[in-house]
Amino acid sequence: MPISKDSANPAAVGPAIILVEPQLGENIGMVARAMANFGLVELRLVNPRDGWPSEKARAAASRADHVIDAVTVYEDLASALADLNFVFATTARQRDGFKSVRGPVEAGRVLRARHGMGQRTGILFGRERFGLYNDEVGLADEIVTFPVDPDFSSLNIAQAALLMSYEWMKSGLEDETRTNFSGPEMKPASKEELHGLFAYLEGALEARGYFRPAPKKPKMVDNLRAVLTRPGFAEPELKVLRGIISSLDRFSPAMPRGDGSPGDDPRRLPAAAARARKVDAADQLPDANGDDTDTPPLGGKGTDND
Repeated sequence: MPISKDSANPAAVGPAIILVEPQLGENIGMVARAMANFGLVELRLVNPRDGWPSEKARAAASRADHVIDAVTVYEDLASALADLNFVFATTARQRDGFKSVRGPVEAGRVLRARHGMGQRTGILFGRERFGLYNDEVGLADEIVTFPVDPDFSSLNIAQAALLMSYEWMKSGLEDETRTNFSGPEMKPASKEELHGLFAYLEGALEARGYFRPAPKKPKMVDNLRAVLTRPGFAEPELKVLRGIISSLDRFSPAMPRGDGSPGDDPRRLPAAAARARKVDAADQLPDANGDDTDTPPLGGKGTDND
């Protein structure tokens, strides 16, 4: 489970996010929003270019006001890191030096482990245009980098903060694949119900001459059953399928297939209306002997594969 929030004690909710000389208030706000999505609350700014506070940052934070309200501003990076025990520096390029380099998944677990030991931790992010200077990376304990395309490795600062905030949250879950909500739990259909669907569908297809040529019917039935057994249907899903097949299967002499449900009003159906007009026209034409033709009955026995 995620660690509970305690805004009065930032150490209780994870690492501080430190932005070095951020240029745009909008980016600061989007970082705050990403932090709030994953339970982080402590945002530190080192010499923001446009000063602080920033209404643009608050607007971009999209109601992450608790993060914006708690922002602290520092004149230099050393002061921003002074009370922390362990810091990761984020960078997209290789640096000279002897620092360990980790990916975001491992870095999240390292932060979680150190948090469990009561240490104050932080994640350091550089400027939007060119990141961190080497001497600034030198103030961190280790480096974290992302497995991005080397031909396009630059990440927006809010994107980078989102990735690390997500890995922090995930590292604290009892099950890393757990989600906040799940789909409905449905009872699997019994074999009896599934076989009933097979029989019903086979009968409907047989009535429509689907199994042609006749000698291939056994193989066609086998293929049909193979398709329907693969998904592992639940009871409600079989009911939906039976309803669909039933709707397609119903017809009557007065309402042949293609005209809709037998309960529909024929006057509202184009095909039925067209037949009615054809019958009316035939009533008005004399036959070859000069006598009116007999009016054909509406409907009659269906001829489609009967």
